[in-house]
Amino acid sequence: MLEQRERPSLRQKVCSRCGKEFGCAQGEPGCWCESIVVRRETLAELRTLADDCLCPTCLAGFAERDQRALGEPPSTNGHGTGSTWAKAVPHASIRARGVPLVWGLCAFVFLAGALLVALGIGPIAIGPGAIAESALSHLPWVHLHHLHSFEDAILWQVRAPRVVLAALVGGMLAIAGSAYQGVFRNPLADPYLLGVAAGAGLGATVAIAYAPPGSRAGELLPLSAFAGAILGVACAYLLGRSVGAVRTSGTLILAGVTVAAFMTAAQTFVQQQHAQTLLSVYSWLLGGFGSADWHDVVLVSPYIAVSTAVLLLHRRILDVLSLGDEEAGSLGVNIQRVRLLIVIAATVGTAAAVSVSGLIGFVGIIVPHTIRLLVSTSYRAVVPLSLLAGAGFLVMADVIARTVLSPAELPVGVVTAFLGAPFFAIVLRTTRRMAG
Repeated sequence: MLEQRERPSLRQKVCSRCGKEFGCAQGEPGCWCESIVVRRETLAELRTLADDCLCPTCLAGFAERDQRALGEPPSTNGHGTGSTWAKAVPHASIRARGVPLVWGLCAFVFLAGALLVALGIGPIAIGPGAIAESALSHLPWVHLHHLHSFEDAILWQVRAPRVVLAALVGGMLAIAGSAYQGVFRNPLADPYLLGVAAGAGLGATVAIAYAPPGSRAGELLPLSAFAGAILGVACAYLLGRSVGAVRTSGTLILAGVTVAAFMTAAQTFVQQQHAQTLLSVYSWLLGGFGSADWHDVVLVSPYIAVSTAVLLLHRRILDVLSLGDEEAGSLGVNIQRVRLLIVIAATVGTAAAVSVSGLIGFVGIIVPHTIRLLVSTSYRAVVPLSLLAGAGFLVMADVIARTVLSPAELPVGVVTAFLGAPFFAIVLRTTRRMAG
């Protein structure tokens, strides 16, 4: 019966060490690599020596070298050492597929198109050609025809900062959502999972409610919201650590839910004590870019840039974490340290984003899952494409928010909720069906 079991399809490869051709199933069940075990240190060495799978002869040679080093007879094949051994998963199965060129170009085109549409649409329409000429005319060595002064002011002092800020926030929320989903291995995780939203909401509410009369509450609000978001996640981490080492994602998630509930209750209490601020608080909570300026862009850009860089550099680690904590640990990954680093990077970037935009939901769920459905489930593709697609998505959502009821504006959070709620339901049903 075992001999009749369907075998995995083999792909012809060339060993990156000896040059010999061999068949490889790339780590699928039944692949020949399942019979070979090496130490964790050796597996780390293999990942630095070879860019792809090794042939059975070369890989078996490393296993025999480890056995001789430990004084084990070859017949045991290393299984007698218990936890000091790890299965030699082929490098290609860990080094998941990157961004396909076609989809990378599509993401760039989508973002560029969204930026042009957002800059051009409004009570005064400005064509793409005029936008390009105006942009080039601001360069010192290019001499082109300028727009009229009022059109130039509308383009660069009103629309441009709003569009750029929407792109920064959308990209950050999407890439943070993909990172949270990878590090917690939960397809429904979003950037607000560990209390960022509740903390930012409490911070913003305190800034609006307790700002002294005549003070610049608008300048204090982003700082207070950022501090509240960081405080919320810090409390969630400390709470999770107090009940034991935060080695499992479930501990952090439950701690985040607890902290979010407490901070939401505190926010409600503050609102009840200062009922006259309810309109301002809810306006901020629903999210929007109506008051965006270049100061906001400069304020959040460093945080978003650093957070994005960290997440992009760790996109391959997210693929390794998707194998599970045990497998990732056997591959030499310090799970606790890597998880903390990714969570910190995603949290800081998300806190900076919501501090200037308010709470805009569903971006971190819609964009990564769309990329998984259309392109790949590998985080080497999901993370960078989420950055580009998320930026374009929120720019277009903001266009809808400011044009659908023109001259009035909808909060951007309302638009993303209209789009995200059905999508979230589809993802939930799909996840449950796969689990069943």
